[in-house]
Amino acid sequence: MSKKPGLTVLAGPTAVGKGTVSTYIRDNYPEVWLSVSATTRPPRPGEIDGVHYYFKSKDEFESLVAAGDFLEWAVVHGQNTYGTLKSTVDAAIAEGRSVLLEIDLQGARQVKQALPEAQFVFLAPPSWEELVRRLVGRGTESAEEQQRRLETGKVELAAEPEFDHTVINDDVRRAADELVSLMGLTPHPH
Repeated sequence: MSKKPGLTVLAGPTAVGKGTVSTYIRDNYPEVWLSVSATTRPPRPGEIDGVHYYFKSKDEFESLVAAGDFLEWAVVHGQNTYGTLKSTVDAAIAEGRSVLLEIDLQGARQVKQALPEAQFVFLAPPSWEELVRRLVGRGTESAEEQQRRLETGKVELAAEPEFDHTVINDDVRRAADELVSLMGLTPHPH
């Protein structure tokens, strides 16, 4: 009897393509509710409050943190704060929706402490070589920066055993379908 959780958390190493997979799911599986993060960063052109992010002032965000209203939150690149509001996830689960939360590993660990009954899926690259290619591929970083990213990638890959399932991101559509199956939904015929 496999648990069919309301909440599925998708995490994985930097540059593995979490955003691409979750965007594919959002575009092709409207029955999946993709969790929307709160952030202190200002909206970019075309971004809509409540659709792309919940835009909060630093003060608003801090009072939400103090009230314990986040499932997880983190400061990203030392500048802006991002987090997942419990209320929005709880509301979607209460409606019987399948909720997908795409976050980084630190966030996934916070969620695991708050909601151990959620399902945790690790998105993995087809190989270490492929992850290296994606991490270094842009060619815009210095050698030191590339080295730092590779070290981070190595540490992040080592977190895989903490997860319930691993999905290999060899093909976005295939990976998305496998993830949707793990969420207890039926993949669409293509």
